[in-house]
Parts: sequence; C-alpha cells; structure tokens
Amino acid sequence: MPDAGFFQRVYNIVKRIPKGRVATYGQIARMVGQPHAARFVGYALHANPDPKTIPCHRVVFRDGSLASGFAFGGPDEQARRLKAEGIAFLPDGRVDMDSYSWED
Repeated sequence: MPDAGFFQRVYNIVKRIPKGRVATYGQIARMVGQPHAARFVGYALHANPDPKTIPCHRVVFRDGSLASGFAFGGPDEQARRLKAEGIAFLPDGRVDMDSYSWED
C-alpha cells in the first residue's frame, strides 16, 4: 500500500506530462518510487481533485489503450481530449505509443 503522500506525488508528475504526449500508469508508478503500484496510480487519477490542472487524460495503459473507467466522461471523452492535443490513434483505437510516449 502506498504511503499518504502517494496521490500528491502522482499529481505532481502528471502535471508535467506535456500536451501531445502520454505516459503509462506503470511509468508514473516508477517515477513516484512505487514500481508495483500502477493500479494505485489509477486510483489516484480517479480521485483527481482538479482535472483542469492535473491532465489525467494523458495517462494510458502500456499498450496505448484507454481506461474504460475514465472518471471524467469515459474513454470517448479521454480520446476526444487526446485527439484535441494532436495525438493520433492506431486503427484498433490505441494511442500510438511509439510516437506519443512521454520520456521525462
């Protein structure tokens, strides 16, 4: 179980993901020092207190698929937000991770 400051550390990292890029749940977990806590990253993002400044729509699964439970409008809304930032999708609906992965 992550420590009490885990959610805030997740939010601080997600704020750094630039427009037109995506990160994965596992990547964020590694960056906060909890490499096995990808699921908890999802919990943190689902509880996002300020989606206007914490762009949780930029976090996807490692294969580029979108979260079916995206808290702010479902996967269609997540896809709409990503497309508005210039992110292209593969024919099967996944983000093209080779082109849009964020490397910090």
